[in-house]
Amino acid sequence: MHFLLKLSGKLVALKKKTIAVMILCFVVLSATIAYALEPDTFNSWFNAFYWVMTTMSTVGYGDYFAATPSGKVFTIFLYIFGIGLLSLVIGKVVEAMGEIQRRRGAGTLSFHGTDHVVLINWSRKTQAAVDEILCYAPKCQIVIIDESGKHPLEQMEQVHFISGDASSDEILLKANIGRARAAIVFSDIRIDEPSLVDGKSLLIISSVERIAPQVHTTVEIMQEKHIQNFRHVQVNEFVLSHDAVSRLAVRSALQEGNSEVISQLLSREHGDDIYEVPVNAGWRTYGEAFQALLLQGATLLSDRGDLGINRKLDQPIPPDARLYVVSDEETYRRIKG
Repeated sequence: MHFLLKLSGKLVALKKKTIAVMILCFVVLSATIAYALEPDTFNSWFNAFYWVMTTMSTVGYGDYFAATPSGKVFTIFLYIFGIGLLSLVIGKVVEAMGEIQRRRGAGTLSFHGTDHVVLINWSRKTQAAVDEILCYAPKCQIVIIDESGKHPLEQMEQVHFISGDASSDEILLKANIGRARAAIVFSDIRIDEPSLVDGKSLLIISSVERIAPQVHTTVEIMQEKHIQNFRHVQVNEFVLSHDAVSRLAVRSALQEGNSEVISQLLSREHGDDIYEVPVNAGWRTYGEAFQALLLQGATLLSDRGDLGINRKLDQPIPPDARLYVVSDEETYRRIKG
């Protein structure tokens, strides 16, 4: 008994690859021995291999069984050692799955997907961003980077978590930032001083732009005076933290119903939304584009950030134009083709 306990302890301590090689060798050798002992029973080496596997797994269909005393002795050997080895493998597999789940929750696993969205710094805003992304693209993969040591949305399989400092190259590479679709940096709510919050965001976004300049970046800014610093590092978009909420509150107070329209445009969950549509080669002017889109059920809104194009419908559409419309999703998909 002491020998078996000592042997089992050594087997458990072995590496997974070593155990896999041992099991493979044990099965192949056992099938060879079984066929050598009873060639008339098994007729081929493959049948002997099949019998060894069914015996080790305790399935025992009974279509093959040892008939000679030596074969029966070998069967007893398989019962004692073969089933034990297979149980060890099953235990290792369960242990490995548990380890992967533990590391996933702790945020130590690297992400290897592509075309994903990276969200940096966890907060309620990040939670809302996750919901909005999944509403817009239900199959989109999301990677959250935060310095906390626990996955904030562990129950959501398509949300991956990486724990660490997002300004670190190692952490950004773990998130596969180079093959991401977009990266959004939210303000760190654990810091009280607004200047320090923006300083940390600037450090993070600088690292992102240095490693993956092709990735579309958006950053939340606490103080308007810091905008020029973020423009200097080539940030694609920036949002003032309290600016949108304050403006929406004032408009809802002074113009009743204004906030409801804006809220619908900000979310893809309810009502119509803003979509970018491809420029048709047959449209020469904004007016032609406006009329063509209107007939399809969409309203031309802007060319990039220019909301005044409806006052210059006779002007030609520039080659680098990016047209945005207000419509429902069905109309947008029809226009996009």
